[in-house]
Amino acid sequence: MTYQTEQENFWAGNFGEDYIKRNNSESLLNSKVAMWSRMLRAAHNVTSAQELGCNIGLNLVALKRLNPALQLSGYEINESAAKQAESFGVADITVGSILDSIEHSPKADLTFTAGVLIHINPDYLDNVYQNLVNGSNRYVLVAEYYNPSPTQITYKGHQNKLFKRDFAGDLIDNYGLKLIDYGFIYKRDNWAPQDDITWFLLEK
Repeated sequence: MTYQTEQENFWAGNFGEDYIKRNNSESLLNSKVAMWSRMLRAAHNVTSAQELGCNIGLNLVALKRLNPALQLSGYEINESAAKQAESFGVADITVGSILDSIEHSPKADLTFTAGVLIHINPDYLDNVYQNLVNGSNRYVLVAEYYNPSPTQITYKGHQNKLFKRDFAGDLIDNYGLKLIDYGFIYKRDNWAPQDDITWFLLEK
């Protein structure tokens, strides 16, 4: 299948397959459990969540470990990753591009991305923002690389595949969301490291 942008084709293809192999470990999952317990400390009465760009589903598995009653769903462009995410049996997984309009019935209490917006062609970010906002009953969370102004950096030798900016600021300014909580998780954290992720919990 051919997608709208070079970034989509990049992740749907061989590089996406290699990413699966690099990011499948129990230690990474344990770190994600700790990360989510921190990121959702100010979120109340969340009974459902949807991830846009779920890869093999480790965030969804981590959420299920924290709260087994959560109703979870995810969208993933890479078919192999989506199949692996489905195999965990914790979430309903749909194969597709998050740049396309997503039908939300029902909506989730929380919609989120984690390390995904940074790989979206900046010209198509609003497509994903709209899916995040339209699919949420209350909360939107973005856990990405932060930069005060938009910038592109080389990603594992590739150009135009990683973009940093103030994603939360876009959502606040353009979609009227309110900042509830935020934080930073350092890659040298002694107990639960993440790759220098800055996260923002927003409310509609």
